[in-house]
Amino acid sequence: MTTRRRILHIASTASLIPLGLRAATWPSHPLKIIVPFPPGGTSDMIARIIANALGEQLKVTVIVENRTGANGSVGAGVVAASTDAHTMLLSDMGAVALAHVLSKDLPYKASDLQGVTMLAYSPHMLVAKPSLPANNLQELVALSKRRKINVASSGTGAPTHLAMAEIAMATGMQWTHVPYRGGAQSIADTAAGVTDVVMNGMLATLPMVNAGRLKVIGISKRTRMALVGHMPTIAEQGLPTFESGTYQGVAVASTMPRAAVEKLGAALIAVIRSPEVRARLLQAGAEVTTSTPQEVNQFLLAERKRWSGVIERAGKNIEGTT
Repeated sequence: MTTRRRILHIASTASLIPLGLRAATWPSHPLKIIVPFPPGGTSDMIARIIANALGEQLKVTVIVENRTGANGSVGAGVVAASTDAHTMLLSDMGAVALAHVLSKDLPYKASDLQGVTMLAYSPHMLVAKPSLPANNLQELVALSKRRKINVASSGTGAPTHLAMAEIAMATGMQWTHVPYRGGAQSIADTAAGVTDVVMNGMLATLPMVNAGRLKVIGISKRTRMALVGHMPTIAEQGLPTFESGTYQGVAVASTMPRAAVEKLGAALIAVIRSPEVRARLLQAGAEVTTSTPQEVNQFLLAERKRWSGVIERAGKNIEGTT
């Protein structure tokens, strides 16, 4: 190959490399956080809490975009198909794990996404409209056998839905599932009395409880939290091994180069562990928890196994029993 041909070959090959990866450093242009649920839910709240600080860490603008639908799968599909290494998914990792369990027709494969890091954990809160004549789990179960109980969740097959199904199977509770396109509206409608009960992450639910618009039936953590030490857990109300929650994390397309994944992960961890962000999340009911990409991927596998078992046991009653 002549020198001229070699130069032309190098130039043509370089033109095939995504623009964002030709620069000596990554990122080379604004980053986009895709939240696969509507504004106001747990994922959206965390994305907006960290966006500016993440931009400062990486010296670029960070944009938050809500791409909703199909219990988070629309937004996840957008990220899985991205090729410029500047788009990430911030979501409940349980929902990401379950996407391919619940639907075999998604336009992307589970392997099209790779984990970056976990960010935070908040237990689920089982709460009710204030006028509901039940103040604990036992009273709720007894009430459900006398009258219809509508239970809202952030969507069919969402971790909140499956956690409620697990509680119902363990207690014999009669219920009818009312799925929403995200947690924010399910909370709002329960507070308004449209539905009776909702299961949702604490980060988005606690403000409504503190405002007196919802009352707590139980928290899905085995031990009480200092922030809400007066609120009972579901475990202490007859289900000693029960625990569930919203595990927020970040995933990217499997095509993103390892160096970029590692740099993004380090920046996310620095932001989420900062005293200001950690204190803000803790006060809202979320615990900071970080991890390696490998640990995120292992978590996804474990979640698929756990909730697949719940779906199988619930069978035709997965949407309720009344």
